Amino acid sequence: MVLGALYVGIGPILIGAIIIIRGFYGFDSGFYQTMLLYVPLTVVFWRLYPWFLKQVPARRIFVTVCLGIILGIVTVIGMSFAHPHYYWLDAWTAFLFIPSLGIGIISYGIEFVRRNNEMQQQLIKAEKLKAVEQMGAAISHEIRNPLTAASGFVQLLQDDYLSRHKRKEYLSIVKEELISAERVIQDYLTFAKPSIEAFEELNVKSELRQIINILQPLANQNSVEISTDFSVIGFIKGDGQKFRQCFVNVLKNAIEAMPNGGYLTVTTEYSKNNVTISVKDTGVGMTIDQLERLGEPFYSTKGKNGTGLGMMVVYSIARAMDGTVWAESEVGMGTTFHFKFPTISSIMKKENNII
Repeated sequence: MVLGALYVGIGPILIGAIIIIRGFYGFDSGFYQTMLLYVPLTVVFWRLYPWFLKQVPARRIFVTVCLGIILGIVTVIGMSFAHPHYYWLDAWTAFLFIPSLGIGIISYGIEFVRRNNEMQQQLIKAEKLKAVEQMGAAISHEIRNPLTAASGFVQLLQDDYLSRHKRKEYLSIVKEELISAERVIQDYLTFAKPSIEAFEELNVKSELRQIINILQPLANQNSVEISTDFSVIGFIKGDGQKFRQCFVNVLKNAIEAMPNGGYLTVTTEYSKNNVTISVKDTGVGMTIDQLERLGEPFYSTKGKNGTGLGMMVVYSIARAMDGTVWAESEVGMGTTFHFKFPTISSIMKKENNII
């Protein structure tokens, strides 16, 4: 009762329950003694509760033990009037020493758990702040680079003697740098909010063909031949725009990984529960260390030419669509990305089982 009243603030409720239970045994002298003892405690606990929570842990333990001792003494004294021939050694042991010791041990345990929870919350908060600082610094760095370059060319454009050809060239560079900065912001926003807001039925084959058509000019420019091997059927549930954004990133990276040309193969496999999409290139490949860091915020295998956000967005979108991603790679041989998404039928079956 003492612990519930001081730590949780339910002292009046507990005392009311004790009085009601005692009333079931009859309205005798014992009932009125119970009323006389516990009703004043209701006011005491009600006033102590807000003050108690503001104290340091050691003082809270001390207060609970003291109240337990006082309550035990009052109980024993009250019993001495009702039962003058009672064995008082047993009474002191049962109502004073044992409860007080138990209250002290439990109170210490509560404080220990509270302290651990507070430390854990502080650690989580510190880790969040550290992550925000790192991300802020990285974003600032990624955006500052193109903006600095754009600012420099804007200053060059102020030259009145600049030729028309140079002016056009500088404006083109400024535009490219601003687009680069915009891409960093867009990738970050996609990563920060990867949840799918509007689910729709996606035909994997049609979506991938549309993406390949978009990237075909880039593939031709890099002498990359794209081949496909799609299963006849394959429908998943997700956001079409985010799905396309995800695989545009993957296929674009694969094409850029083959600067001297190569082959890009996109395949799909359909099973009862999943659709697996594989994107294989014959590019430069990745080391084991690069594979392990794949998807890490602001880590890019492209060096200065990459923001490190593209693959992070890919992983984020795949997770939001209940998909999984893994990669296989060998230096000089190429890289294969595998995506596995649940089919429409498996999702409907799972939802029906939940209902």
